Amino acid sequence: MAEENLQRKLGLFPATNIVIANMIGAGIFTTSGLLMAGLNNPVLMIVLWAVGGVIALCGALSYGELGAAMPGAGGEYLFLSKIYHPIFGFLSGWVSFIVGFSAPIAASAMGFSEYFLRAVPGFSGWLASSGIMNEVWTRKIISISVILIFTFIHYRGIKTGARIQNLLTILKVLLIAVLLFAGFSSANGSFSNFSNEKLLNPGFVNWKTIGLSLMWIMFAYSGWNASTYLGAEIKNPVKILPRSLIYGTGIVVIIYLALNILYVYGINPEQMKGVISVGGLAMGNLFGKSAEVLFSLLIGFALFSSLSAFIIIGPRVYYSMAKDGLFFKSVARIHPRFQVPSNSILLQCLIACILALSGSFEQVLTYMGFALGIFPLLTVAGVFRLRISNPGALRIAGFPVTQIIYIAAGIMILLLSFLERPAESSVALGTVLVGIPMYFIFKKVSGKATNKA
Repeated sequence: MAEENLQRKLGLFPATNIVIANMIGAGIFTTSGLLMAGLNNPVLMIVLWAVGGVIALCGALSYGELGAAMPGAGGEYLFLSKIYHPIFGFLSGWVSFIVGFSAPIAASAMGFSEYFLRAVPGFSGWLASSGIMNEVWTRKIISISVILIFTFIHYRGIKTGARIQNLLTILKVLLIAVLLFAGFSSANGSFSNFSNEKLLNPGFVNWKTIGLSLMWIMFAYSGWNASTYLGAEIKNPVKILPRSLIYGTGIVVIIYLALNILYVYGINPEQMKGVISVGGLAMGNLFGKSAEVLFSLLIGFALFSSLSAFIIIGPRVYYSMAKDGLFFKSVARIHPRFQVPSNSILLQCLIACILALSGSFEQVLTYMGFALGIFPLLTVAGVFRLRISNPGALRIAGFPVTQIIYIAAGIMILLLSFLERPAESSVALGTVLVGIPMYFIFKKVSGKATNKA
């Protein structure tokens, strides 16, 4: 196996950084305005972000136990294949192919277009008045252009791409620190915005809204399992891997709560409703128009960090699946000059562009959140089977409460979200179901190739 050649070099600090870098992406900079539009209540919004953080921590504790027992490369692909059956591992990889990487690339690109047009609103107005294209298509063209540019960068080799990725990640971390320090130092915001709330009636319709809101929040928290994908490269994984998940997730929960408190401090809830570029709006209210332009551009460029990371990681997953005979053989092609999985990169680019063209940011977010919420439920449930089959494995405190919380909350979120947004949720379910015949097709083709050899 390929992972036999991987060396265990990652300590606690880099492993924790991987979790933090993967978690902090488009979600925290784009979803709060959409949440406020449905919830109409800033206090409830903050509470739901805290609830989402608890759910993510429960998932991290569960994955920590699984990762310590099965410290190989692949994360869910490995866990589900070993605990249940290879078809479940394949389906998680299939969803990662279409949703786990391509959809976040599209979402990050769409988030950039929102922040860019907030910084330069006259650009879309000029195109519309000139009869070139309307504002909706301006957003889509900007999004696709960003995807194509970064695909070109990473197509030409990992060395240059990695340098750009490191720079973007540093920019993102510094930007968040400046946002929080400068924002709370300003006297132009008001904590009275938290009292400007409308109580939701305890009806089923409002519970559906809460379920959908939590699904969007869980997308923002996705990445809490990141270091399990590198389990074969972590030193002393029994000790370090669980800690990296717990520490990384805990740090991000604190950052997310702080940023959302800042958003409400800087923006009246009515003004926040439906605004995707919420970070730029907050800084504009706190420091004026010039700050809104500056920070909108900075946040927009910070979103490149997540987009770039997904473009790097995703094709390597598809490449590995193809090498295992569970994906299109051509996807395993390595470019002779640039030494990257070139076909894999181009295929991912195509799907991301289709998603960016096919719907609004909110629709892509819902589709992505629903699809990505399915297989972690099966994985966390695997802890129960692990404890029976491997009684000598590491035991992490909280069992079975943490697993019950995660599974119960996850099922509730999926059910309520499906009832609130049946179209997008059905497409997500369809994506998973299409993977079932694809598994048997790939297995059959792979078996024939093996027999011929």
